[in-house]
Amino acid sequence: MITVSIIEDDKNYREGLEDFINASDEFRVLQSYPSGEIALPHIIENPPAIAVVDIKLPGMTGVELIRQVKLKRPEIQCMVCSFYDDNEIVFNALRNGASGYILKDSLATEIIDSLKELYDGGAPMSRYIARKVISAFQEKTELPTLSELTARENEILHLLATGLVIKEAAAKINLSAHTVTKHLKNIYIKLHVNNRIEAVNKLNQR
Repeated sequence: MITVSIIEDDKNYREGLEDFINASDEFRVLQSYPSGEIALPHIIENPPAIAVVDIKLPGMTGVELIRQVKLKRPEIQCMVCSFYDDNEIVFNALRNGASGYILKDSLATEIIDSLKELYDGGAPMSRYIARKVISAFQEKTELPTLSELTARENEILHLLATGLVIKEAAAKINLSAHTVTKHLKNIYIKLHVNNRIEAVNKLNQR
C-alpha cells in the first residue's frame, strides 16, 4: 500500500480525507496532523510516500512545511489540497517543492486520481489551477522586462503600469505597501528616473 500523511487543521475535512483514502485500493493513511509543527518531526522520522498539505495552517504555513520536508526528505511527494487559489500562493507552493495542487472542492474520486498521478510521476492540478498557471506563464512571457531590475521589481513596475496604486499593487502580490514603496525607490535609482511615469515610459520603450 502507498502511504499518505495528511496535514490539515479542519478536523472534519481531515477525517473525511482519511476515510476515503483508506477506502481506496492503493493508499493508506499513515498519520494525520492538525499543524505543521506537530507533523514535521514525525514525517521526517517516519516518512510517507505522499504528504497532502493544506496551505493555511495555524503557525507554520503549508508552504514552509513543504519547503522543510523537501529539504530533509526530498523523496516525499507533496500535494497541496487547499481552498486558496491566489497566484502568489500557488507559485510559492510549487517553487518550494509541491508537485501537485488541487482544490478542496475536488471530488473524492478526483483526489484519489490525483494521488495516483502524483505517485506515478505526474503533477496533478485542479483544472482551475492549471489554467491559472498556464495563463500566468503566458502573460509573463509576453511582458517586456528591464534587465536592470529584479524579477520582483519588474513585476511591481508592470502592476503600476496598469494604473494600480501602491496599496492595490501590494495586495496583488501579498506584500505590504511599505515593501512595495521600498522596491519602487530601488526601481527609480536603477533606472535613473524620478517618478512612476518616467519608469513606465522606460518599460514601454523595450
